Amino acid sequence: MHHASEPDSPAPTEPFESLDPAARLAAVLGALVPWPEDGSRPDGPVAVDATDRLLLDEAAPLLATAGPGDVVVIGDRFGALTLGAATLGAPDVRSCTDTVTAEAALERNMDRDGLLDAVRGDRPTVEIAVRDRVDEHLLNGARLVLLQLPSSLAELTEVAELVARHASPDVVLLAGGRVKHMTRAMNEVLAASFTDVRATLARQKSRALVASGVRPERRDTPPSYPATARLTDAELVAAAGTPHVDVVAHGGVFAGTTLDLGTRFLLTTVEKWPGADRVHDAVDLGSGSGLLATVLALRYPGARVVGTDRSAAAVASTRATAEANGVGGRVVALRGDAGEDLEPASVDLILLNPPFHDRTAVRTDAAHRMFRAAGRALRQGGELWCVFNTALHYREALNRAAGPTVHVAQNPKFTVTRSRRR
Repeated sequence: MHHASEPDSPAPTEPFESLDPAARLAAVLGALVPWPEDGSRPDGPVAVDATDRLLLDEAAPLLATAGPGDVVVIGDRFGALTLGAATLGAPDVRSCTDTVTAEAALERNMDRDGLLDAVRGDRPTVEIAVRDRVDEHLLNGARLVLLQLPSSLAELTEVAELVARHASPDVVLLAGGRVKHMTRAMNEVLAASFTDVRATLARQKSRALVASGVRPERRDTPPSYPATARLTDAELVAAAGTPHVDVVAHGGVFAGTTLDLGTRFLLTTVEKWPGADRVHDAVDLGSGSGLLATVLALRYPGARVVGTDRSAAAVASTRATAEANGVGGRVVALRGDAGEDLEPASVDLILLNPPFHDRTAVRTDAAHRMFRAAGRALRQGGELWCVFNTALHYREALNRAAGPTVHVAQNPKFTVTRSRRR
């Protein structure tokens, strides 16, 4: 079942191939679930929202005449745009999801019994390719791009520039979002890469931006992302033991090429971290741009360092930041969900600045899953150093998940704790 505001469509009583496109789309969308949930939680996510439906309605005429290689989907959450586009006529769809969780949700929904039969109808050769990177291979030749608007202008800039550079010159970019999260600046970002940008009428509190007419100069202009910067923040260089640290960040990475305040405060405790003789394996859990992974590699030259994040953009940034500072050979960047891929009892030191937002919603679910993963991954005597917003009061949760926890430092906004594996 889905959330009450997004009811399931009843299963069709006749073969999928005999249904008209609208009925077939309703059957497909009605079968989706917001994996890993089943959609029954009243305040939980929905598998198909008003933005998905608006984008598919706006795209329907173009999808009905789409040819091979024409359609790309970026930022799908649970598969509504990808499977919906294929249902409405696209002979193949290339779909890119930045987070490993969204990718898993799409793949789980594709595996649901009978769903691909509904998508394909009487077209048995429909293909869907899932990728984790917005690049030339994803966008080459695309004539229609469906995009769930990202929360940051930097990420939108990177996507728009890549579409303008690599897609067909006659590409149409349909970008949708909730009205309350959209700003005039989004139009301006798209207008930097496209000559024609317009907004659709709002419907059910969602709106779409339609961009077309690739600016010819954009195809040859150097991209804005990944961006690079040389940081000399006192806390960072003291922890790294170097005069500066270079950072490389894709548009969707939290804090971009800056040192965020939470990480800055965590770095002030560096002299209390375990000594080099005690750290053979270290992890930057939720690595973002990779600054902490790089600090670990520089501070513990004999250690194997892993930077892991659910975001493909963050993993690429972590890898690039490590390489920019000469430690690329000792930092392994992995894409995984909240550290669940870490081997049990394999790590001596974990640094964690957990997220407290999921897009625009304030959520702490990911932080608690990270605490549990860290507790499993730590060796006996291993330590988890965590920085978090003081108002979140995570100490008891850390006690339960990772081991005895003490406050190390606190200021009006942030708290740093140390948890030691029993």
